[in-house]
Amino acid sequence: MEEESMEEEGGGGGEPMMDDQNHNNWGAGGYGRHLLGPAAAAPLGDRFLREAAAGTPAGTELSEANGVLQGCEPGGAAGKGGAGAIAAAININASTSKFLMNVITIEDYKSTYWPKLDSAIDQLLTQSPGDYIPISYEQIYSCVYKCVCQQHSEQMYSDLIKKITNHLERVSKELQASPPDLYIERFNVALGQYMGALQSIVPLFIYMNKFYIETKLNRDLKDDLIKLFTEHVAEKHIYNLMPLLLEAQSTPFQITPSTMANIVKGLYTLRPEWVQMAPALFSKFIPNILPPAVESELQEYAAQDQKLQRELMQNGFTRGDQSRKRAGEELTYNGSSTCASSRGYR
Repeated sequence: MEEESMEEEGGGGGEPMMDDQNHNNWGAGGYGRHLLGPAAAAPLGDRFLREAAAGTPAGTELSEANGVLQGCEPGGAAGKGGAGAIAAAININASTSKFLMNVITIEDYKSTYWPKLDSAIDQLLTQSPGDYIPISYEQIYSCVYKCVCQQHSEQMYSDLIKKITNHLERVSKELQASPPDLYIERFNVALGQYMGALQSIVPLFIYMNKFYIETKLNRDLKDDLIKLFTEHVAEKHIYNLMPLLLEAQSTPFQITPSTMANIVKGLYTLRPEWVQMAPALFSKFIPNILPPAVESELQEYAAQDQKLQRELMQNGFTRGDQSRKRAGEELTYNGSSTCASSRGYR
């Protein structure tokens, strides 16, 4: 696995990396930074014992600085050659022991750290709007931070993608089983629930995003997770969903305006080129979809506005207090101006 560089941004002497109370006092001298160099590749005791068995080159000895054993110039008390290396490895002091105790092996990650993340992601993906989620965001954030420092980012990213992909495949199957009269509403719920979950999931994995996804993969976590929904849900349902949306558009109040707006805006976010499937529908919720209005079509726009107002009145909506307006004024004047402005007429 590639080592992950988490160097401070800016010049030397920048602020230390953020920490919190759940990091268990990771040791003096900046534990996270020590793990990021080659010294973090294997437990120090084992490494030095292997070097001792192979014979340490003459003129080298082992010393300790800030709790990490490292090479230095001759003249110390640790001795030279293989014997000195063995002595240094055996006589690890208390601070180095504490360093070794904080090493997270891949087994630790799989048995302790990822299960905590897995459970939290489950709750976030399945919560309903306004639900209280009984998880410690600080603990999960700290868990991600430690795993990144210990070079488990690649495994954690792979586990996260697999976890969310499995969830979305289940969502897609549930939508496929939905009857037509519930299809639009259920798609809206699935889309809103997932986008809401991303607002929590992406910040929790901010360290993995910054020091692995952006640095090593040249991508962004939020973009990757939105792409997952596009591939595993939206693409599989767009050709069933769009005819239902067009039918609902032609029948006022078949679905609520807010539901229609949420879905259309969501589809545009997922894949803007889907506008070409129904430009008139998308233009009602996304600005500048259609070309600018022209003066010769103003009468047609006014007629469309009048038709919409009649349909609103037939469904119980009133035009308010008309006592101060001349008859037909709203239908002719406001109707044409509203339509023209909605199409970008100047």
